[in-house]
Amino acid sequence: MSSPRNVVVIGAGPAGYVCAIRLAQLGQKVTVVEKAELGGTCLNVGCIPSKALIAAGSLLAKIEHASAMGITASGVKLDLDKLVAWKQGVVGKLTGGVGLLLRNHGVTVVKGSASFVDARTVKVVGAAGEQTLKADDVVIATGSEPLAIPGFAIDEDAVWSSTGALAPKKLPEHLVVIGGGYIGLELGIMYRKLGSKVTVLEATAGALPGQDRDCVKIIERSMKKLGVELLTETFAQGYAKKGGKLHVQIKTKSGEKTIECDQIGCMVGRKPYSAGLALERAGLKLDAKGFLAVNKQMRTAVANVYAIGDIAGQPMLAHKGSKEGLVAAAVIAGLKEEYDARCVPAVIFTAPEMASVGLLEEQAVAQGRKVKTGQFPFAASGRAMSLLETEGFVKIVADAATDEVLGVHMVGPEVTELVAECALAIEMGATVEDVARTIHAHPTLPEVVMEAAEAVHGMAVHIFQKK
Repeated sequence: MSSPRNVVVIGAGPAGYVCAIRLAQLGQKVTVVEKAELGGTCLNVGCIPSKALIAAGSLLAKIEHASAMGITASGVKLDLDKLVAWKQGVVGKLTGGVGLLLRNHGVTVVKGSASFVDARTVKVVGAAGEQTLKADDVVIATGSEPLAIPGFAIDEDAVWSSTGALAPKKLPEHLVVIGGGYIGLELGIMYRKLGSKVTVLEATAGALPGQDRDCVKIIERSMKKLGVELLTETFAQGYAKKGGKLHVQIKTKSGEKTIECDQIGCMVGRKPYSAGLALERAGLKLDAKGFLAVNKQMRTAVANVYAIGDIAGQPMLAHKGSKEGLVAAAVIAGLKEEYDARCVPAVIFTAPEMASVGLLEEQAVAQGRKVKTGQFPFAASGRAMSLLETEGFVKIVADAATDEVLGVHMVGPEVTELVAECALAIEMGATVEDVARTIHAHPTLPEVVMEAAEAVHGMAVHIFQKK
């Protein structure tokens, strides 16, 4: 057996810490460098805290509508400080767990900012001073940071990024969200459920650009019911402080206007983070969008330097980064491995939830395929009825010639959980018939996936399909 390789992983987010643990499991000597908190953006100021607050908003909304079940609650109040403290407790448990896992696997954690001296040497500057780390291999897992737009410098005071929005000191009376993508909608809808007035500004013709438009229509309709104002083809120009209020200047098809609010959220996306790494000293160069190009083994242009997670390209999703971390670790350990995922699921915690995996119908057609689709509504699901959540549907896109599942797009209750079955179906090359013939437990929400598969062939049992 070959001797262990000395590996430095820069960044301890979902890509970096997963890579470090797998490297240790495979017998390598591993050092992780992290300048902030273990767990990265996702665990500390992203995926986890946002879902905690979204869960709280959803609980408030459920209590509001519980009278339909004969349950009446009065005097329900929101204690914002306690909510934020609870959210931080969830974060603390998870980040503490990451630290324990790294320690138990024998991974050395160095706190500080990393920069390259050369492709095999990393300098770390932290509170404990400066140190130099020698490495056979280096894995870059530095993640991403919020994008800002001209006229809206993020200060986490008047103008929040998603980070500031997850640690509010008070509930905004009127929140203006710039960006109708998944981050803007998740947080905008959350604040509406907590009691704020919310206006979302989106530059394109609709919310959630790039997603299945039938699913998006359900989200847009739900936003309207909730009282979230969505302004499309609208551009935020700048803002001014007047009389204790923020006046946001916008440009619409009908001209320029001003919206008065007390809080702005700039949530137009994220960009890869590489500040201070001195990549050029390792012989590396970013592409025009700030990413590092990698091959299927996650190697950069420099053979012993790997890049994983957000800095390695789209989609910028935690679970994609974790998978890349596992691949890089296996390659470094000398195993035959490459990134060969057929699909990456996307989940959006709006109201209702939305999830997608694989090809959109129009993407499949653009590839020259003949497609068939099947759709089944949650309104025909007994389980959805019992949850008082009947909005939405599951849609399956299939190859008309081979019956292969090409894509699945869904909006409705707990679809962020349901999509895993569909990702497995695509990954293993399953046919629609495979999904339809699999017995799904009753009464459960996954039955809707089975019925959507039957609907592809016009054979759904619990809806009438004209021949």
